[in-house]
Amino acid sequence: MTSARTPSVRTPSVRTRFDAAITGIGLVTAAGGSTAATWERLLAAEGTLCGPVPDLAPIPADLGCAVTGFDPVAAVGRRKAWRLDRSSQLALAAAAEALADAGLDPAGWQGARVGVVLGSGIGGAGTWERQHRVLLDQGPEKVSSLLIPMLAINMSAGYIAMEYGAQGPNFVTSTACASGTTAVGAARELLRSGACDVVITGGTEACLVPSIISGFSQMGALSRRRDEPARSSRPFDVDRDGFVPAEGAAVLVLERADDARARGARVHAHVSGYGASADAHNATAPDPDGRGAELAVRAALLDAGIAPDAVDHVNAHGTSTPLNDVAEARLIRRVLGARPAVTSVKGVLGHALGAAGAIEAAVTALSLEHQVIPPTANLDSPDPQIDVDLVRKAPRTGRVDVALSNSFGFGGQNAALVLTRA
Repeated sequence: MTSARTPSVRTPSVRTRFDAAITGIGLVTAAGGSTAATWERLLAAEGTLCGPVPDLAPIPADLGCAVTGFDPVAAVGRRKAWRLDRSSQLALAAAAEALADAGLDPAGWQGARVGVVLGSGIGGAGTWERQHRVLLDQGPEKVSSLLIPMLAINMSAGYIAMEYGAQGPNFVTSTACASGTTAVGAARELLRSGACDVVITGGTEACLVPSIISGFSQMGALSRRRDEPARSSRPFDVDRDGFVPAEGAAVLVLERADDARARGARVHAHVSGYGASADAHNATAPDPDGRGAELAVRAALLDAGIAPDAVDHVNAHGTSTPLNDVAEARLIRRVLGARPAVTSVKGVLGHALGAAGAIEAAVTALSLEHQVIPPTANLDSPDPQIDVDLVRKAPRTGRVDVALSNSFGFGGQNAALVLTRA
């Protein structure tokens, strides 16, 4: 009988730096249906864009940051709108903006060299809940024949591929609230490996539905500040009482930096490093000192070949929950020191779950491009346990060459991206 041996632990080797150029950005968020609208509202940081969601009554925590004014017929056409779950509708709208921004014409590309990698934590939750109601009220013969292709978590990526003839690798990453960040990291690897020349990546989520929100509410994870909805999401503030769920989508177009340069594309920023890890600690609570998350951050820095003291800015996961914000702040201070300027966009946009990391990667790219860091909304009284340089009250202008975007999720899922100025 052979005995099991503990494998030796090896220090990861430094790989040659690989820059993936972000040539296109598309955003559909609670701040609006475009990148420009989202960026403008983030810089203003006037408060959380949320309120009670009628469908969520009588859940005690019925606040949500919905994408208001979104017209799926205008975004994807009448025929597609009724066949797609809202999560796929939002993804297609973001993809259209991103591809236009990148200046790419799908009619002229080699589809087999174009991949799609999206992140989503839950998938077609709205469709599932509506059709379950039909099943209970009217019987199985009334359930839609489109139920499965509407709710399946992979379909947001599938529908983008169908829309644009992208015949390369196509999949969805599902690592809870780290899903969007995981997707961008995986997309970069497809470029690095040579499997693709272009990757459409990002994340989407649309789960402001009673069953999902009831689950979060019962866990005590959500803010119940119904009397002040605009002040409900307050990352790093001493009075934070939970996150505010949101819907939204972000799509980024990634290309090799050399390819983007050769075609004269505008580059918003580079994705230069990616790291992932697991806490192996608790199903829903983060490691209190952020030790698991630290592995992801250090892996991303190593992948980018960048020293911790070179990081200028951190776009934090910053959920506005008591445990997460302290754990993340400890991680940032321990690994990066006091230097980087830290912000969280969830004070304005809420927490878009599986799409959050992609939205935040896009915003981080915009900070690098415009050399401006949006403030954290509702950060009136910083928690004294949080000893980092928090951007609040007003945007901060200054030199930003290297930025880190963090995402952490249930199950102890951690992912981090290093983005650099183009």
